[in-house]
Amino acid sequence: MIGGTSWQSTIDYYRIINQEVNKRLGLNHSARIVMFSIDFEEVMGLFKKSPAGMAAYLISAAHSVEKGGADFLILCANTIHVFADMIQDNISIPMLNIVDVTISKIQEKSLKCVGLLGTKYTMEQDFYKDRLAKQGIKVLIPDEEDRNYIDDLIFSELFAGEIKESSKNKILNIIEKLEIAGAQGIILGCTEIPLLIKQPDVHMPVFDTTAIHAMAAADLALG
Repeated sequence: MIGGTSWQSTIDYYRIINQEVNKRLGLNHSARIVMFSIDFEEVMGLFKKSPAGMAAYLISAAHSVEKGGADFLILCANTIHVFADMIQDNISIPMLNIVDVTISKIQEKSLKCVGLLGTKYTMEQDFYKDRLAKQGIKVLIPDEEDRNYIDDLIFSELFAGEIKESSKNKILNIIEKLEIAGAQGIILGCTEIPLLIKQPDVHMPVFDTTAIHAMAAADLALG
């Protein structure tokens, strides 16, 4: 695992994977995990100044995980999956892509149009949307004002572990707009958003990428 992106959501990854492994194996079993936890502030500084520098940092982290004996790699965040293919090309173990496992869950429900929430980068760039489009899934994103709001919420509140009812209501309002525009489900495409929004809050399908990715990792680990 490459975690720390943020540490709050990485805790959920660790918890979900271990709970699922223990559920299936019983007794006091837990998951064997090699984790490289990054300093997110340092990495975001690299991202803003030099995406190539950030890619090199993540590749180095991936090498550390591989050398630690991991059989496969997961990146515990959506946005850094912009570097996923580059990282995969530089390691010999497979990487479990968060977008691909989320697509599988969307296909299980036969949805053809989904809303995408995440950082501005995730919502606006093509690395996420193109993978969905190749599977015939249309992606809707919030308008610019709402994208700015969500991005600020992620970095100023959720990364700090702040959960506010007013922020939750605002996100639910944004989700409602996407539904009116034609979304049949919503991708929580930032691993912090599930800290705020849960399936019971929304009447249409919600795809919690943290839980989906972590469960897929447990599945793969257990064969």
